Amino acid sequence: MEFKLINIGFGNIVSASRIIAIVSPESAPIKRLVQECRDESRLIDATYGRKTRAVLIADSGHVILSALQPETVARRAMDEEEQDFRSKEDES
Repeated sequence: MEFKLINIGFGNIVSASRIIAIVSPESAPIKRLVQECRDESRLIDATYGRKTRAVLIADSGHVILSALQPETVARRAMDEEEQDFRSKEDES
């Protein structure tokens, strides 16, 4: 089993296989989810005091806040997959 990591900004890294969704924090349901997780100590704030731009939802029920745009986090996850795919092609 491969272990892929995603840099979510400021040196913070999460396991790609544990992320279910990467969403924008603007909608009311996501704001409620973030508050519920904060109240239940399931929130991980990786924004370093900056504005939250992406909310990562993990399969463990934890919610992770990032100061990066959701598209940036998703692109970083895809870039890792593409790099792995290319390196496997080179080995063949």
